[in-house]
Amino acid sequence: MTPLHRDEPRIAGPLPGPRASAWLARDDRVLSPSYTRMYPLVVHRARGAMIEDLDGNRFLDFTAGIAVTAAGHCHPRVVAAIRNQAGRLIHMSGTDFYYMRQVELAERLAKIAPGPGEKRVFFTNSGAEAIEAALKLARHHTGRPRAFAFLNAFHGRTYGALSLSGSKPIQRRGFAPLVPEIQHGQFGDLESVRTLFRTTCPPDELAAVFVEPIQGEGGYIVPPAEFLPGLRKLCDEHGILLVLDEVQSGIGRTGRMFASEHWDVAGDIVCLAKGIANGLPLGAIVARANVMDWPSGSHASTFGGNPVACAAALATLDLVESKYRRNAERRGRELSAGLSALAAQHPQIREVRGLGLMIGVEIQSGGLPAPALRDAIIQDAFRRGLLLLPCGPSTIRFCPPLCITSRQVQIGLEIVASALRAKCPEEVIASDGVCAS
Repeated sequence: MTPLHRDEPRIAGPLPGPRASAWLARDDRVLSPSYTRMYPLVVHRARGAMIEDLDGNRFLDFTAGIAVTAAGHCHPRVVAAIRNQAGRLIHMSGTDFYYMRQVELAERLAKIAPGPGEKRVFFTNSGAEAIEAALKLARHHTGRPRAFAFLNAFHGRTYGALSLSGSKPIQRRGFAPLVPEIQHGQFGDLESVRTLFRTTCPPDELAAVFVEPIQGEGGYIVPPAEFLPGLRKLCDEHGILLVLDEVQSGIGRTGRMFASEHWDVAGDIVCLAKGIANGLPLGAIVARANVMDWPSGSHASTFGGNPVACAAALATLDLVESKYRRNAERRGRELSAGLSALAAQHPQIREVRGLGLMIGVEIQSGGLPAPALRDAIIQDAFRRGLLLLPCGPSTIRFCPPLCITSRQVQIGLEIVASALRAKCPEEVIASDGVCAS
């Protein structure tokens, strides 16, 4: 059979197959019901932008494990770095001891993070932990109690990160009370920020503004050109720290190492995770050196900056900086153009938006958001061999590995086109614009 990473989607039979079905039953008995599985995929192995399930079905992956496998699944250079480091040292907590890989990675991140001056790095295990660390650091450094974020933002599900998030009611329902003194403005609307500053959120009590340069779970929303520069100016005027959540948009995803570079904006603190270690659990905050002024023992992490994860991250950054960042820019243009061409043929596509390989396609029906139709398209694409995920009220997200080829972009577009024709053919659109089921 063709090597996995060079293959194309091929579905051998009904999904899920017999082996996958057996594992789905076992999963159902023991795993938390809070997990959000989109379709019955039981992964056996993966390479590049291709995935194989337990029954030998092969899928083109346009999810990258939720924008994580930046260099592609099981990239040989990342695998070699992991094996080499695991054979020498798997763990000695970097909060109590020293090891080279953690220092090397911190030096690398401090060098590439936007903005002048010296920077310092704190390592975590995830994006939510990075947000928690940033919130603690901002309050400690400024001595101020309040924080500010935006509606439709997603910063994580731990208590501080959840308090900053404004994404979906299900994420908050049943978990109150949350962290107090956090307010939310309208993403992309500077005047809404100014209004809150004038009314219910005294800026002199505000420690930090948390913002995603491009909203991820909120629907892959790109802000107006003036928004991030204007936010930076507002923060500077009031002595507020600007915290950039680059967990999903960073590490080459948008064609730049950091999405904020598209607007020439630097944060006082930058939060990273997801793509940084190509699948191993690792997050980080990169802060201006004079901001990261908390004392020894005030914050720590047993596993954050684990040597194996750091080795994987160093290999991943080499690959992304040397070629995959530019590939994301080129393939992103191709994918965006192809999706825009489909939008011209299908009124169910309200908008195509994004940068690089962080692209959202918003689905509508009768002029309104259509989450059920969006999900049906994703399901149909899965059964044709393409993996997609939702975000926002009715958006399909496209976030493939940054190593994706031009041929794979075209295959993905062909499958999306087939799924659109299957779930919403023009000839069965009702008079009110709603697709027939």
